[in-house]
Amino acid sequence: MAEPTENVLEEALAKSLRGDTSAFAEVVRAHQAMVYSLALHFLRDTQLAEDVAQEVFLELYRNLARIKSATHLRLWLRKVACHRSLDRARRKRSDGMLSLEQAPEPTTMAPADDPLLEERLWRLVGSLPDKPRMALLLRYQEDLTVAEIAEVMETPQNTVKSQLERALKILREKLARTMGGVKV
Repeated sequence: MAEPTENVLEEALAKSLRGDTSAFAEVVRAHQAMVYSLALHFLRDTQLAEDVAQEVFLELYRNLARIKSATHLRLWLRKVACHRSLDRARRKRSDGMLSLEQAPEPTTMAPADDPLLEERLWRLVGSLPDKPRMALLLRYQEDLTVAEIAEVMETPQNTVKSQLERALKILREKLARTMGGVKV
């Protein structure tokens, strides 16, 4: 299924505002993978990611009149998904659940052809503090610029740059430890 064009999304938004539920469903279908993916990569839990995505689209339905365009919609959805994911991570920690930051790091690095390598790398990313981790995901998963990340996270650009630098520094240090002191 091809992704809807900007004009199709603009039309679907306009119809949604007039109460057309099938047009709203089209808007959701066009953006659900982005919202779910962002939540999943941040939370690393399919059920929590599904809950966040549902919350985001429910909030969209309630705030549909505030959406100005298809471009604004993408920004708004990323922003809300980002904030709901951060909120859910905080709530999960306060519920006493073990966070990825508390999970032990792997003691040795897997060989390059190890099918678990990607999982180990995601574990290391998951061990980052919340805001630097979200900045890293927005930059490298969503391919957003520093300016776009700043807008989504409602944070100054210099803070985003600092968060990205901090995240990469922490990852390098953790990788060096897991590789037995080899500099990365």
